[in-house]
Amino acid sequence: MSHLMNTYARLPVAFTRGEGVWLWDEQGKRYLDAVAGVAVNGLGHAHPKLAQAICEQAKTLIHTSNLYQIPKQEQLGTKLAQLAGMDKVFLCNSGAEANEAAIKLARLYGHNKGIDSPAIIVMEKSFHGRTMATLTATGNRKVQAGFEPLVSGFVRVPYNDIASINLIAEHNKNVVAILVEPVQGEGGIQIPQPAYLQELRRICDSHGWLLMLDEVQTGMGRTGSLFAFQQTGITPDVMALAKGLGSGMPIGACLAKGAAAEVFKPGNHGSTFGGNPLACAAALATLEAIEEQNLCQQAAEIGALIRDGLSNQLAGTTGVVQVRGAGLMIGVELDRPCGDLVKLALELGLIINVTADSVVRLLPPLVMKRDEAQQVVDMLAPLIKVFLAQK
Repeated sequence: MSHLMNTYARLPVAFTRGEGVWLWDEQGKRYLDAVAGVAVNGLGHAHPKLAQAICEQAKTLIHTSNLYQIPKQEQLGTKLAQLAGMDKVFLCNSGAEANEAAIKLARLYGHNKGIDSPAIIVMEKSFHGRTMATLTATGNRKVQAGFEPLVSGFVRVPYNDIASINLIAEHNKNVVAILVEPVQGEGGIQIPQPAYLQELRRICDSHGWLLMLDEVQTGMGRTGSLFAFQQTGITPDVMALAKGLGSGMPIGACLAKGAAAEVFKPGNHGSTFGGNPLACAAALATLEAIEEQNLCQQAAEIGALIRDGLSNQLAGTTGVVQVRGAGLMIGVELDRPCGDLVKLALELGLIINVTADSVVRLLPPLVMKRDEAQQVVDMLAPLIKVFLAQK
């Protein structure tokens, strides 16, 4: 590792293979994966349908570039647009790139309306990526520190606070869009009030703004529906996808509807690798597997089992603030920093994550079964109790 830049605080383990929700390290020890590559491996590990699609595509054509037509890209774009109720799709390589595309689209949309300095409303405790524009949009000073000057054109408000957005609407005539996560992932699995997105939709409609949803983490079945917004009765103007879209193959997508779908023209935006045949084959196989295995409903059911199990086993435990979540996007908030739990769980053979310093985050594969979910509960709850008792 000596020649790799020191950008990650890596855990002392290297995995050599996986199957379903399980991983094995170099010594042959088995681990129950409750993080899924941070919401990426929705189909788990070594899913046969995904592996076959990648292998078959790799044997025929991996990359040609967007100078030419790419049939699988057309297929994927059509499939995503139909499933999301959107009109157009731009394919890229990551969530940050999908959000960058959304930000550029919003700015061009504003300029086309005669606004010289378009502004986008973003949220505190949000996370949208680590490129210069997306880290500026992100509501976390730790991500931004040392990279100033940041990009202008963002107005920050508290998450789940409609009044603050209404106040901005009264005084800032440069606003052209709102960028928001339906559920904040890196922010600690923060779930807004049920009518939050509906209110944002109403505000955007009344002011001619674009409602842009960052579904990089919530999308692809993670919250119990293919896209989280589908549980709210609204449709965004722009949506960013990535993570689970390719089940481990790097691919992102920026979807748009209505006027937003017509903003980009040839030369406005692009990507060398975005939407190449190999990545699109993985994404198409992922969508097919989610549908064939009914994984959205499975995510809702298994997520409820884990949340209920943890709530029951941790009931009355001093130091547990809340167990919350949506589908297989679960957070256990404690009243103190709990990063040490990650290594302690790893020693037991359980892979978890801690975000926002004090929230244990679980993002299991969508293919997790009931007995495997119960194992997560039975391993994690006692560990949290022991951890809290020692502090």
